[in-house]
Amino acid sequence: MSGGEVAGILVAVFWAILVSFLAVALARLAQTLKATTKLVADVTDQAVPLLADASAAVRSAQTQIDRVDSIASDVQEVTSNASALSTTVASTFGGPLVKVAAFGYGVRRALGGRGDDVPAKAPRRTVIVGRTVPAARRKNRKKD
Repeated sequence: MSGGEVAGILVAVFWAILVSFLAVALARLAQTLKATTKLVADVTDQAVPLLADASAAVRSAQTQIDRVDSIASDVQEVTSNASALSTTVASTFGGPLVKVAAFGYGVRRALGGRGDDVPAKAPRRTVIVGRTVPAARRKNRKKD
């Protein structure tokens, strides 16, 4: 065998080994692609019902939000009506009630004498040459 033939055999063996490695790699790549295709198909089969459920949940949430919005606007209207009613009642009955209370206080004061909140009158005093004499002593002096 000559050197060229040995070199040709070596190149053929290396090419055979290289082709074998490439064939194994391609076979594994094909298995990976098959598994990926199956996984994508399974995900698609499960995603479609999930998306339908999510869509139904979003529609239901939108319905609930619309209801809450309606309730909130009704509450706001009731609040403004209650405020207007309160203002009307205060303006209608406030003035007359104050007048009735003042009248009642005046009647009580007139019938009951002086009230507790009115201070008692100070006794009268008479001034005699720079001195102040209480009323009780003044009466005694007049008798003297």
